[in-house]
Amino acid sequence: MSPAVFARSTWRQVAALLPGRADVAAMRRQPRRDLVAGLTVAVVALPLALGFGVSSGLGAAAGLVTAIVAGTLAALFGGSNLQVSGPTGAMTVVLVPIVGRYGPGGVLTVGVMAGLILLALALLRAGRYVRYVPAPVVEGFTVGIAAVIFLQQVPAALGVPAPDGENVSVVAWRALVEFAGRPHWSALAVALGVAAVMLAGARWRPTVPFSLIMVAVATVVAQLLSLDIARIGVLPATLPSPSLGFLDLTVVPTLLTSALAVAALAALESLLSATVADGMTVNQRHDPDRELFGQGVANLVTPLFGGVPATAAIARTAVNVRSGAQSRLAALTHAITLAVIMLAAAPLVAYIPVAALAGVLLATAVRMVEVGSLAALARATRSDALILALTAVATLALDLVAAVGIGLLVAAALAIRKIAGAARLEEVPLDIADHHLEEAALLREHIVAYRFDGPLFFAAAHRFLLELSEVADVRVIILRMSRVSTIDGSGALVLRDAIERLEHRDITVLVSGVRADQEKILDAVGVLDRLGAAGRVFPGTAEAIDAARAHLRRTGVLAAATPDVVDPAVQP
Repeated sequence: MSPAVFARSTWRQVAALLPGRADVAAMRRQPRRDLVAGLTVAVVALPLALGFGVSSGLGAAAGLVTAIVAGTLAALFGGSNLQVSGPTGAMTVVLVPIVGRYGPGGVLTVGVMAGLILLALALLRAGRYVRYVPAPVVEGFTVGIAAVIFLQQVPAALGVPAPDGENVSVVAWRALVEFAGRPHWSALAVALGVAAVMLAGARWRPTVPFSLIMVAVATVVAQLLSLDIARIGVLPATLPSPSLGFLDLTVVPTLLTSALAVAALAALESLLSATVADGMTVNQRHDPDRELFGQGVANLVTPLFGGVPATAAIARTAVNVRSGAQSRLAALTHAITLAVIMLAAAPLVAYIPVAALAGVLLATAVRMVEVGSLAALARATRSDALILALTAVATLALDLVAAVGIGLLVAAALAIRKIAGAARLEEVPLDIADHHLEEAALLREHIVAYRFDGPLFFAAAHRFLLELSEVADVRVIILRMSRVSTIDGSGALVLRDAIERLEHRDITVLVSGVRADQEKILDAVGVLDRLGAAGRVFPGTAEAIDAARAHLRRTGVLAAATPDVVDPAVQP
């Protein structure tokens, strides 16, 4: 391919991922509903953005910047009309260890690298593959994230400095030990009060933004009572100027693994969120590749302003849909509203207690767990329950990407086991009703027909080899292949080995019913060419039986004069 052709092809791929006229037209249809939805989401998103910024280790300002910049870019370039992007709890879980090892500059560098990886995935059309993630993996992943977010808030909720350590369980335990030595009841009361009202209010009035209300109440109470608890601190009133001053090219190779983890998480969470949004509507469908492109642009640019890596947020997207959003204008309104708050209310936001944000995130973690879905999956099959539990535990003990990988591997292994168990190699009776009774008895004595049912692939092939190798002493075996749903290289090789073993015992093997789409792989390993040259491959079982009878005649087992067809009225 010439450079010019390659350039044109690449541009066509990129152009297909860019915003188009349809996006603008959609924003003009019902702008009032989109504006109301965007304002509603902004009210919900403000405390979450501040809280996740603090939890990430880069501060509340970084969380707010991420919600504004990433929220705007993902809304413009993303593949869903309804997605709302920004900092999320799942991403925070991945970022905390990076901050501990490489500092804030490392997190910003990882964000840029993850953005480039997401753009590459979009150009490779990789978005469609997330649909193959099983539901137990997603649910286990969500439960694990909820547990990690909950444990991350323990130090702030107890009013103690976050102890050193990367494992959230260990850090939470150390915080409890420190709190027991020097209790700080004010911070705990604020955190538990905010969380309790949010959880109760969500059941009583789901549409009321109790998170923002309780953060405001906690701030006022803390100021009036002069509570000795940590505050967020001063926030910038405007977005910082874009800069690449954080970039250190010497550490880029060491950050590649972290960037892959961040990119994988951003892709997974964003595409799952888009799927959830589609399910909540009737006429909305997202473009998975364009969604990856939008998240790539957002993560590439946001670190230049000091923001953390972002993903689409399922909770905020759900609020957006329930508030009546119809187009990208709602997500844009959410980001613009947060920018106005940053400009006008930064001095007030500085007084918010850190414990109040911890309470918001504690309640958010609890609400992430859908007890009904978990119970249904746990009751469905033991395999689903095992996958869910392993993914959740791995999320808590290891990291999110490793947890998803473990969940997918276990799910694949169990699925392969089920498929292999469903495959059958069955001895079937010969259809020889038109033969003389004495000849029929001889045919049954010397010919055996086996029918394959299901996939002939690596997980089941060796069991079939053992079964065929144990066949009793017969003269001819007919292998009926018409019901083989699929065959892979391992299955073809095992079939070849089984035929060679049988022929080594002077058993003639005939094959019938091979489908056209399976001939290529059987030819590749030398199964059909040799048998075909010997005239042992047949379109159907009847022709194979006739060939087997002719073979027995040649070898003297059947009398040469035995008629092909006998009148049923004639007795032998």
